[in-house]
Amino acid sequence: MASTAVPFSYEVLQQCPNTQARIGRFYTPHGVVETPRFMPVGTAATVKGISMDQLKSTGAQMVLSNTFHLHLQPGESIVAAAGGLHRFMGWNGPMLTDSGGFQVFSLASLNSISEQGVTFKSPRDGLVVELSPERVMAIQNALGADVVMAFDQCPPYPASHADVQEATARTHRWLERCVASHSRSDQALFGIVQGGCYEDLRKEAARVVAGFDLPGVAIGGVSVGEPALAMHEVVRWVAPLLPLDKPRYLMGVGTLPEMAQAVAQGVDLFDCVLPTRLGRHGAALVGGERWNLKNARFRNDHTPLDNSCPCATCQQHSRAYLHHLIKSDEILGLTLLSLHNLTQLLRFTNAIAAAIADGCFSEHFAPWEPDSAASHTW
Repeated sequence: MASTAVPFSYEVLQQCPNTQARIGRFYTPHGVVETPRFMPVGTAATVKGISMDQLKSTGAQMVLSNTFHLHLQPGESIVAAAGGLHRFMGWNGPMLTDSGGFQVFSLASLNSISEQGVTFKSPRDGLVVELSPERVMAIQNALGADVVMAFDQCPPYPASHADVQEATARTHRWLERCVASHSRSDQALFGIVQGGCYEDLRKEAARVVAGFDLPGVAIGGVSVGEPALAMHEVVRWVAPLLPLDKPRYLMGVGTLPEMAQAVAQGVDLFDCVLPTRLGRHGAALVGGERWNLKNARFRNDHTPLDNSCPCATCQQHSRAYLHHLIKSDEILGLTLLSLHNLTQLLRFTNAIAAAIADGCFSEHFAPWEPDSAASHTW
């Protein structure tokens, strides 16, 4: 199958001798992404509650936005008129746009799927929205992110082998159409491996998608309700079949055990809405645990959330202050917790990279042992 020529490359710098964990660099037109790396999600061209300066302070290098939601509001023509997504939102680093394939899953009650594409009833105004592989590529070309994702059909969990097989085969046919209609050489098109929790379908999908020789490959269709063990099995089946010289992206995953175990299998990139979603609900990630700052035990606690954390939240504010903000429904509290949570996940993937470089990844992160990982300096 024909390769899509783009100015992107991936360089493996070092690999763990006992696992498939590796550190590398993904080169894009807007800068380098050092891997393994967590990528914050900015669905509607904003990481919720976080300014671009704050986002940079977390150590973020690559940010995501969503094709479906930006198509609905404000529309890709407005983003393009602003000079593209980078200028529109004020982020000058690498960016990725998801294709809207996840919304095929999450908004199943509002859509119908055919070979041509997906017809949605807009959750904003009820109007009909039609997305096809060609339309999704045109929208993403207009948005102008560095990495664009192929349009895929993400099957639900659980689903029968026959249903998942049908969705996976359609995903491959759609990928062919995405490759044919993708028009910008300064954007890297990633294919997506589907196949549910079926080993035969996942392995066949990995071979098919790898055969397109695209600049990167994603593992999709996880974190959709399946047990964590099933997710780990999917990664173990798929990762060894993907190209060694291309970045591997596990979509929608941002929990510490899952990231650590995926890195051990050779995964490079992750994204998840978890850090800001927890922040908006008054929760903080500390040492691998989730703390509810509404809890009365924080009312008179004048220590930082995490003494080792460099984020502005931990450097400038106490647990008691954060408790006060959350109990008072102050927006600042949600921002400060989100800022801290993003920093925590980026520190975690940075620590994994450092452990690989120092030859101690197996000791601290794989297999996942919460006590040792939590005590590791990150």
